[in-house]
Amino acid sequence: MATSKAVVSRLELVRTTRRTGKKSSESTPNFLGRLPSEILIKILSYLDASALFSISHINKLFDKLANDNILWQKIYTAEFGKHKKRRPECIDELLLKMEDGAEISWKWLYFNTRAACDMYKWNKHLEQISSHTGLPRQTERVLRNLNLTWELTVTDKSGQENTLELSCSHFFDASVTLCWSAGVYMPDYQQISTLQIHGVRRIALKCPGIKIPGWRSLMATLDMQALTKSAQVIGEDRLVQLKLLQCGVIIGVWRDQCSVAFVMVTLHFHRLVERSTQGSSVCPYVEPTVKPPPDDIDPEYGLHGYQLHITLHNTVCELMSERLSQLYCCRDNISDGLVRLTTLSGNKLGHIRLSGHITLPWRCEALQGTVKNCCIMSLTLLDEFGKPFKCLSSPVSMAPETTPVCYDYDGENYVIHYKEPDIQVKMRLVWMKEHFAPISLAVHVSVSSVNEHFTRYY
Repeated sequence: MATSKAVVSRLELVRTTRRTGKKSSESTPNFLGRLPSEILIKILSYLDASALFSISHINKLFDKLANDNILWQKIYTAEFGKHKKRRPECIDELLLKMEDGAEISWKWLYFNTRAACDMYKWNKHLEQISSHTGLPRQTERVLRNLNLTWELTVTDKSGQENTLELSCSHFFDASVTLCWSAGVYMPDYQQISTLQIHGVRRIALKCPGIKIPGWRSLMATLDMQALTKSAQVIGEDRLVQLKLLQCGVIIGVWRDQCSVAFVMVTLHFHRLVERSTQGSSVCPYVEPTVKPPPDDIDPEYGLHGYQLHITLHNTVCELMSERLSQLYCCRDNISDGLVRLTTLSGNKLGHIRLSGHITLPWRCEALQGTVKNCCIMSLTLLDEFGKPFKCLSSPVSMAPETTPVCYDYDGENYVIHYKEPDIQVKMRLVWMKEHFAPISLAVHVSVSSVNEHFTRYY
């Protein structure tokens, strides 16, 4: 390691003297270029992967030398060659192809093996399921240890693309909220053609200031020309207006203008690691189809044994987190193409309170604000076998209830009503002087999704 640091320091000295214009026999631009390539490769052979990767960014000469296949074969063999147990099966298959004569870059193989080993190690942590949410309890830890981030690619109507780095992220027990500040790289709202969200995984290298190699996994492609027509305004303050494009995606647009302030996306934890890492750069991850056993043991009893975890939060704090069990729907109550799961009502809600006001704070490069009567709802519906059946995370808005449905509480009534084709959620709340309290909560799931999930014919 001391040798590696000495070589890197020497090369940095050469670059520094170039910038300062110092003249000497040792620091002229052609000093290293005059050395035979064999000697330079011998020097580089003492470096580790991080130093070798850093040196490849100095100039074209070192880019060529630092990508020498024999150098990377030596690094690969030193780290993985003697420990077959550390190599996942997919890497052994690539090595067999190399033995058959297929040429594979050892540098490419090294980074892929590092990535596969890390994935194998951290995937074991996803097997620990939270009894509260029904989701892997260490999702956040796994995402952070895999050095995973998310990028937003914006394409305007002329075809020009810009990729935005993540501005900030906020983790909660069932979801993560991502924010990108628009800055000068975002076209006007009406000029955006598509938005693409990619999970980006990078290898942990000690290369400060250098973009480390990574893999991109496409998670969503949004056709803005279609979505802007159906976008719903869910709230506004004196600076921005929030437009909900689809589940989990909102754009903050400066009021009375067409320019974008920020983009906010909320991702549910269900298979988030797989969605963020296992898709390709142009094709999303496809969840494997696993058919559960039929849930209709007694046809007259209908659907039973469902569980629900619901969270209300914003970008700063959690407002409410509840787990509800033994939800059911008798067969006679399946109507209008919907299965109605009544989860909470009346006195059962007396102990539940929201820990704060329903607001959605936002922040961009230079400004910040708070939109009232908006928050983020994360919902996980588990079937009777404890497996996620329906999951969603999306900003929602709260509106006054014009016709109160409950007179047991003295206070103003409000409703949060979220709709999408396969699931609907309606929560009624009452303001009780110092806090909000939910007084009813019902979840409607489409009959078609139940039939597809359980291979039934309701």
